[in-house]
Amino acid sequence: MGQNPRGGLGSLSLMKEADQALIRLLSDGECRSGSELGKLLGISRAAVWKRIQRLEQFGLALESIKGKGYRLSQPLHLLELDRITESLADRARLQYSWVTESTNADALALPGPVSVPHLFISECQLAGRGRRGRQWQSPFAANIYLSLRYSAAGGFSTLGGLSLVVGAVVARALVALDPSLPVTIKWPNDIVINGSKVGGILIELAGEMDGQVDVVIGIGMNGAMTAAQAADIDQRWTGLADEMQGNYDRTAIASVVLDALLDALPLFSERGFSAFSALYAQFDGVMGRQVRVISGDSELLGTACGVTDEGALKVDDGTQVRELFGGEVSLRLQ
Repeated sequence: MGQNPRGGLGSLSLMKEADQALIRLLSDGECRSGSELGKLLGISRAAVWKRIQRLEQFGLALESIKGKGYRLSQPLHLLELDRITESLADRARLQYSWVTESTNADALALPGPVSVPHLFISECQLAGRGRRGRQWQSPFAANIYLSLRYSAAGGFSTLGGLSLVVGAVVARALVALDPSLPVTIKWPNDIVINGSKVGGILIELAGEMDGQVDVVIGIGMNGAMTAAQAADIDQRWTGLADEMQGNYDRTAIASVVLDALLDALPLFSERGFSAFSALYAQFDGVMGRQVRVISGDSELLGTACGVTDEGALKVDDGTQVRELFGGEVSLRLQ
């Protein structure tokens, strides 16, 4: 999952361990002198200056303060792997990267079938993608980008409504962290707060139509993007750092979401969407709303009236109730 920030991303793929060490030292946003950084890294002040220049190429905004040293313009919330590993509790294998093309692509590239779920999580994506081929903005250490791959039996037909289940589980996890969050789900895969998108879900499948299926669940959530990093987003958006205010903890969010998802998947495998229909209804932000559904050159206007057990949206157009599946359909709230 993810969304590409402007400038510098191509260089991120060249990030070295030495650059990572410097980022960790500056991640708290505090000012540190060149001599202090050099001592901690075991290099000269001149070498520190060169690495500082490299960080700017990576798209990280740094400030040089005369007589004091260097600091990041905005503190970074780097993921704490020990906390994430603890939340997994041996239920999934963790594959972490500082930079990747796409966590979903990494998950799909893993030879299957997988006997144990695999979690792919990264600080940044170079080519993050969302539903219907859209780009997903993925600035370094600003948002949450993760993909979970697991194997399911029974073929594609058993996975109806999975994106809705994931959305409901994520929404419940966010509210557990901050009960004041007015989280809703915009069918089929958007997580919304006060009418602004805060996250999205991308489900991708590989395997046999009627047999073993490798499922990849991609989740991207906006965290603490700057306006410049979000300049290419063409819809209303918000970030969890703003919405949660003092409660924002990037690692805690990732951990709680993963814990909830790993708990929910066995029940979904056994009973499907019906086991989560009541939970989804709690967060359904479309129910009773006037909607415009676009599919290719055709449009449908009507009132949303819930979803089926297969995850199809029910729309009353005044003459009949139609059932619409995700795919290439685009939904607009009137």
